Amino acid sequence: MAVGMYDRLNSGQMGIMTRFATVGLLIACAVSGVLLALLASPWWWFAAAPFVAVALTGAYDLVQGRHSVLRNYPVLGHLRFLMEALRPELQQYFVERDYDGRPYDRDTRSIVYERAKGVAAEEPFGTERDMDARGYEFLVPSMAPAEVPDEPPRVRIGGPDCGKPYDMALLNVSAMSFGSLSSNAVVALNTGAARGGFAHDTGEGGLSTYHLRPGGDLVWEIGTGYFGCRTRDGDFDARQFAEKAAHPAVRCVSLKLSQGAKPGIGGVLPGSKVNAEIASVRGVPEGETVVSPPYHRVFSTPRELVRFLARMRELTDGKPVGFKLCPGSRTQFLAVCKAMRAEGITPDFIVVDGAEGGTGAAPLEFADNLGMPLTEGLFTVHSALTGTGLRDRIRIGASGKVATGSDIVKRLIMGADYTNAARAMMFAVGCIQAQRCHTNRCPTGVTTQDPRRARALDVADKAARVTRYQQATVHSALQIMAAMGVRDTADLGPHLLRRREDHGEFRSYAELYEWLSPGELLAAPPAHWAADWQAADPDTFTA
Repeated sequence: MAVGMYDRLNSGQMGIMTRFATVGLLIACAVSGVLLALLASPWWWFAAAPFVAVALTGAYDLVQGRHSVLRNYPVLGHLRFLMEALRPELQQYFVERDYDGRPYDRDTRSIVYERAKGVAAEEPFGTERDMDARGYEFLVPSMAPAEVPDEPPRVRIGGPDCGKPYDMALLNVSAMSFGSLSSNAVVALNTGAARGGFAHDTGEGGLSTYHLRPGGDLVWEIGTGYFGCRTRDGDFDARQFAEKAAHPAVRCVSLKLSQGAKPGIGGVLPGSKVNAEIASVRGVPEGETVVSPPYHRVFSTPRELVRFLARMRELTDGKPVGFKLCPGSRTQFLAVCKAMRAEGITPDFIVVDGAEGGTGAAPLEFADNLGMPLTEGLFTVHSALTGTGLRDRIRIGASGKVATGSDIVKRLIMGADYTNAARAMMFAVGCIQAQRCHTNRCPTGVTTQDPRRARALDVADKAARVTRYQQATVHSALQIMAAMGVRDTADLGPHLLRRREDHGEFRSYAELYEWLSPGELLAAPPAHWAADWQAADPDTFTA
């Protein structure tokens, strides 16, 4: 509310200048009041004291680095923290709901903030979730809990054709591009990843100095625009790709087929954000809106897709290569599996992006109606790879509203090997979900290319928060696993996650879904999969 008031009064770069001038005016009024109180009459102290207090507050807000909102909105920004203090009484009216109509997580943002700040996240008086509601899920605790491991496990990414495998953390920074994010936000994320030993996905906006300078491990994402490795007419440039993929910070390369927020259409970067620096990184004209095509130019069939993945791995000199998608058609994904078997080519990893995820702006109809939720997407990809005998060669990543330790454990149970988080990482660097990402007027400096707004994001402070959040969340996942009697992620199975179907009736995920055995689709497809398997064609995506 306070942010909106300030922006309506002072928009754009002049608004930032006005905020400095406002603090200067407050200081001038405070000094004048003090002089009048000392030289004219003590009664002036009644007027001077409030000005002194407000002026000191405003001056401190401008120079402190802990709160980005206060740096951009001195004095008035404190109203936001007042509203945050009232949230326990108000939050019941602002609960996000997932695809089954259940509360997604009543206070996920608070959990992220507290972990990022190093504050304990315990809550009094137990849960506020409706445990009697149909669809309520719980993880199964053990009567013989295990010890929490001293070190979190890593996931080896690299199939039989990979010469330079990479050990992935259980939780990593999901895809968010420079351009969508400010330079300070990218540096903070990558610095946090470097300190914490986890990976940072670049998003499809190309490799920038802000990704490379801090030294964090990178997953370089290549989208349909081929930003950073594109020809002048928008095709894939193999020479540029090979040169940049050779950088030691690039540990994996991910080909983006689709994303959860808007499967089937490309991303959009408004022209107001495309400054000279971003234009150079992406290889596009400055000041023009950048629209990624909805499809790739370099392949048009599943068989061509897997061949292109092999070409990319060759150009990287053997680094892990994979792709990201928001699944929609089981038949189409099975067609890709058939193409893998026919060509003898497999990616090293596949990232499943749930339709409920996405930090970028998207048409509401796409966000609400296209693509599988993460649970069904993971089940589809994991089962299809298992049923075609390919699962042991390919690791699966999960992204889409992954924010807590319990989220990680649930996604591992559903078929993932590791997870990525975007929204939660944005919270860790100071995002308050003002939902002004597309306006270039982000109040916290996270999603703006206005240097005066971006300066509000203190890189050192926010990088430390990113590291603390990731480490605390992974530790939470390990604690939950230990409470379930599990020390190794390989021992997590669908029988350990249960859902209420009706009063007095709980069913495990082992019962709710039809989990395929290795090679089952090749030998004798079960009835529920037979039609899709029969229709899948490695030479077309149209089935």
